[in-house]
Amino acid sequence: MLDIRKKNFYPKGRNTEDSDVSDIKKLIGHLPIKRDMLIEYLHLIQDKYNQIRKRHLAALSTILKIPMAEAFEVATFYAHFDVIDDDDESLPPTTVRVCDSLTCELFGANDLMKKLESRLDPKKVRVVRAPCMGLCDKAPACEVGHNHLEKFTVKDVETALSNNKTHPKDVKGIDFDKYITDGGYEILKKCYDGKFSVENVIDELNKSGLKGMGGAGFPSGQKWKFVRMEKGPRLMTINGDEGEPGTFKDKLYLETNMHKFFEGMLIAAWAVEAKKIYIYMRDEYPGIRIKMIKELDKIKRSKILDDETKIYIRRGAGAYICGEESAMIESIEGKRGLPRHKPPFVSKVGLFGKPTLNHNIETVYWVRDILEKGHKWYSDQGKRGHKGPHSYSVSGRVKNPGVKVAPAGITMNELLNDYCGGMQDGHKFFGYLPGGASGGILPADKADVPLDFGTLEELGCFIGSGAIVVFSDKDSIKSVVLNLLKFFNDESCGQCTPCRVGTEKAVKLLEKNIWDEKLLRELVDTMGEASICGLGQAAGNPITCSLNYFKDRL
Repeated sequence: MLDIRKKNFYPKGRNTEDSDVSDIKKLIGHLPIKRDMLIEYLHLIQDKYNQIRKRHLAALSTILKIPMAEAFEVATFYAHFDVIDDDDESLPPTTVRVCDSLTCELFGANDLMKKLESRLDPKKVRVVRAPCMGLCDKAPACEVGHNHLEKFTVKDVETALSNNKTHPKDVKGIDFDKYITDGGYEILKKCYDGKFSVENVIDELNKSGLKGMGGAGFPSGQKWKFVRMEKGPRLMTINGDEGEPGTFKDKLYLETNMHKFFEGMLIAAWAVEAKKIYIYMRDEYPGIRIKMIKELDKIKRSKILDDETKIYIRRGAGAYICGEESAMIESIEGKRGLPRHKPPFVSKVGLFGKPTLNHNIETVYWVRDILEKGHKWYSDQGKRGHKGPHSYSVSGRVKNPGVKVAPAGITMNELLNDYCGGMQDGHKFFGYLPGGASGGILPADKADVPLDFGTLEELGCFIGSGAIVVFSDKDSIKSVVLNLLKFFNDESCGQCTPCRVGTEKAVKLLEKNIWDEKLLRELVDTMGEASICGLGQAAGNPITCSLNYFKDRL
């Protein structure tokens, strides 16, 4: 133990300047000083200075009374924080992020990226690759500052830069007043007033067949029951980190009718007696987050909420892994988004160690309708024995991409021809991703299988979040698989060796002209069996499916 009475005592670690501490205190002064707010503070520093210098990181560590290493490991974990040395040159004032997810790559993102790098001044503009931005139906997409450009050209980017259009676009949709006029929050009021019992509400959900629409497909009513079995206080979290490549359904629902989501969320919180709700919103949706803050303020001022219920918005920072519920909880707590070992599950030991109800945005979006119109209204929308509607995010080589609300149990052929207008001219249907990057790949001759939870597993795939990417006979299956594995390699949190090393080795093997099938299958098996979470376990699905169904094109 150090004896500070000794004359030669000096504090170990990085020294901080009083001026830096004062600057950071002033910057974060409107927020409470809490360890779990670390990521929110980092966002404020990044937003103000366009980077995070180590002296500011040290000042923040001093204020929070945490080791510099702790703040550093969190800041460098997330892609949207740029940590640089104090004597480094400042980064360019504007960053252009070019989406390189599969759909955007199919529509020329790589060539656009090269052209931007050659034509833009690197001292003024930084051009970087970025994962899915939720604009797959408008590919190729990029973000100039925080301004998203759809189906963009190099000229579009240059125009946005010259006109300083770097701020997020306003999100329209139904606002609070319109929602109230249309009967909004009446179901919530009935819950608060005791006109609906918790038991009856859960029973309606169970009969409706509503499942977790984030990808797991767990029955929602059962989840509420499990959380209610735990001793309080209980918490609720909303996972708005819609990062699965090809997924953009939550984005649509928030842009069009945000309050319907809020009402379903508040009903769920009421049912499990959660008085604190944390909404984790992905940083790639800045316009939605800004509107969410404004609309929540209207709810609070309207006195719809009871006095005890508090809602907090936490801002993601560009980490796909935080779509995994325990990693998201770690991030809300101001830590690196590392998935936890299970059990215990978050319903028992969740946010801040409390029993936690975690839901995806779309899941609670349907709650008001189910309680208002009855469980049969929802369940009868399915087909072939499946219950409810399903929101399929369809992109790729189809004529009419977008979110297609179709019966659960619909086939890919039906979805393609009846909802998407068929294939683009000059393209022949060759294959599709039924559940985003991790859901595997199926050929066109496997397009008559019902699309729902539990129907694709025997084919080595799963529906997940319903992110469907369609490719044609003119696309390279090897390029498709390589794109997906590069994504997993970039987004691996690095916690476990099978995923961290396995995805890296997979990319190197896939980059070879001739694939080593035996070695690839062995690698995929190891990753699937030994990885901690679903990222590493499912990362090999595209490889396995390509070897099983597309071997003649490899």
